[in-house]
Amino acid sequence: MAPREEPSLSLVVYRDPMHIVIAGGHGKIALLLSRLLADAGHRPTGLIRDPEQADDLRSAGAEPVVLDLEKSTRDEVASALTGADAVVFAAGSGPDSGPERKLTVDRDGAVLLAEAAVAAGVRRFVVVSSIGADEHDPSSSDGMQIYLKAKSEADAAVRALDLDWTIVRPGGLTNDAPTGLVTVAERSDRSSISRADVAAVLAAVLETDQTIGKQFEVVGGTTPIAEALTGLRG
Repeated sequence: MAPREEPSLSLVVYRDPMHIVIAGGHGKIALLLSRLLADAGHRPTGLIRDPEQADDLRSAGAEPVVLDLEKSTRDEVASALTGADAVVFAAGSGPDSGPERKLTVDRDGAVLLAEAAVAAGVRRFVVVSSIGADEHDPSSSDGMQIYLKAKSEADAAVRALDLDWTIVRPGGLTNDAPTGLVTVAERSDRSSISRADVAAVLAAVLETDQTIGKQFEVVGGTTPIAEALTGLRG
C-alpha cells in the first residue's frame, strides 16, 4: 500500500507578484508563509535577529535580512521595508519569555514595524495577533495576560495608523497538518488551529483587498479559507 500523503496547501495567485516583508521571519508560521508565497511567485523577505537562521529562510524561499526590532530605530526598520508591497508582523517573544519581552516584542515591535511601514510608504500591513486579545485582565501580572495586553495594545496602535491593515487573531496553535478549513468571526470559540492553516490564511489575506480594515479571530473549522474570508462583514 502506498504511504498516505499529508494534506498540503497552495496559494492561487490573483494579482501581480508582490514583495512581502515578514517580521519574525524564522518563526514557524513565517517560514510556512514564506514557502506559500514563494511557490506562488511572490518575493518574501524575512527579518531575523540571528544570522545563523538565514539558511532556513532561504530553504523556505525567503530572502533573509538581519534586523532586530528591539534594537533598531524606526528609520532603520523603514530602510528594510522600502520598496515592499506589504509587511507582515509575525514576530513573537515566545512562551518562555518574561513580561518585559512580551511588551518590547509583541507590542513595541509591532508598533515600531507599523510606524516604519508608514515612513517607508508601505500601506499594506498584516498583523498576527491572538484570539481573545481584548479580553485580558489589565491588572494581572500573569504572563499570558501580559501577552494578551501586549497584543491588544499593538492592534489598537496599528488600527490608528494610516495603513491598509488586517489583524488576524488565531486560536491555540498546533503543528497539525493543514486542512484549508477554518472558522472566521469577529469573536470565536477558544479552539485551536494549525500553524499551516494560519499561514494559508495570511497568504489569502495578502491576496485580497476585501480584508483591508478587518480584524477577526480564526480557528479550525469547516469552511474553505477563501470562502471564509469572503464572508467577512463590510
